[in-house]
Amino acid sequence: MRIIVMGADAAARVAFDVAFPGVVAYVDSVADFSQHSDAEIVSIFVRQEFRKSEMDALPNLKMIATRSTGFDHIDVAYAKERGIAVCNVPKYGSHTVAEFAFALLLALSRKVVTAHQQVQDADFTMATLQGFDLFGKIIGVVGTGAIGKNTVAIAQGFGMRVLMYDPFPTHSIEGEHARYVSFDELLACSDVISLHAPYTKENHHLINAGTLAKMKRGVYIINTARGELIDTQALLAALTQGVVAGAGLDVLEGERDLDRELEMVVSGTSVRDPHTIIRDHVLIHMPNVIATPHVAFFSKESYGEILAVTCDTIKRFIEGTPIHRVML
Repeated sequence: MRIIVMGADAAARVAFDVAFPGVVAYVDSVADFSQHSDAEIVSIFVRQEFRKSEMDALPNLKMIATRSTGFDHIDVAYAKERGIAVCNVPKYGSHTVAEFAFALLLALSRKVVTAHQQVQDADFTMATLQGFDLFGKIIGVVGTGAIGKNTVAIAQGFGMRVLMYDPFPTHSIEGEHARYVSFDELLACSDVISLHAPYTKENHHLINAGTLAKMKRGVYIINTARGELIDTQALLAALTQGVVAGAGLDVLEGERDLDRELEMVVSGTSVRDPHTIIRDHVLIHMPNVIATPHVAFFSKESYGEILAVTCDTIKRFIEGTPIHRVML
């Protein structure tokens, strides 16, 4: 059974070669599918979109294994129509991503990036580097799945008070300094808002002009979840106007096109939403924004877990005992 693996780095190649010796083809582009049209399984990463055209290029395709929890980059409805199983990694890096959310927050609160740049320029003045303490601040955590729960625990370790919102609350994590509230109350009261919700059609642009208007002036926003949770244009306006004091963003709206920007220009491929790409460029160059390239999950431990679970999921599918199937 031929397996295609897209976007594999050295670690992924080692994992797949050990698990499936002699049957794996590594490709970086859909254009390479023609050389492996007999493939029945494909493994992709979150940055690779997999829609109707990609599936139709593999007539024997039976399974798509995404090396991620999110699956909004896959046309799951069309896969179901074709009888193609879609499997993900339902849980990984729950501590890893939560820790990274605080790496972004601390970099903002203590102006770490600016301080580092000043020292590189032999500038040891402190006038522009005054930050603020996390202790005693209110953090709003949107989404209390595994990552959100760990974010709540870390926040309390810093002495922060925690407001939580989730349509499916886990009341056992509530305590003296952490409680569930309505979404509007969280927006109005939080000094920091950290997003840990999955992306769905229902919460597209969860953070928009209307919700930003409800926030405390000077709020900080952290997003390690999905870029499409935030309306980029509305965030730009709020940052410019001082409604939002700063943002730490590991994900960006339209980041897949942003990642392939040069390739798309050279090949003449049309960009679905060029306005979002332009806004992303403006956003990542703002002095009160720290942007990273969707690496919150990327620790040694977490990445190893992703590869191990993906390989096991494929093995189980081949054996006829599928696990981790995505359901519509």
